[in-house]
Amino acid sequence: MAEPLPQPVAVFMTFPSLEDANRVATALVDEHLAACVNLLPGVRSVFFWEGAREEATEVLAVAKTTQQRFGDLAARVKSLHGYSVPEVIALPIVEGNESYLRWLAETVSKS
Repeated sequence: MAEPLPQPVAVFMTFPSLEDANRVATALVDEHLAACVNLLPGVRSVFFWEGAREEATEVLAVAKTTQQRFGDLAARVKSLHGYSVPEVIALPIVEGNESYLRWLAETVSKS
């Protein structure tokens, strides 16, 4: 019987530029904190900041990792990010291609 896989998660992060997003994504993958990071430029964000409604064009990054690695990933993002309060939120992946999820778990388990 195969050992159960760690809980996979998708981590959403936003960045002010593609260069910033790519720099952080590369670090997360190189350090095995994320198996993969997708960068989606041109996201329009509407949000409250310091009591006022703001709008910005950002890059959305979606990293795939495990729940066990989320704390390390979040800490690394915060250390590299230009925002004082960066978005780093994880959502559980409840189903998926088993071979992909196994690859994800093996990739982020490497130190």
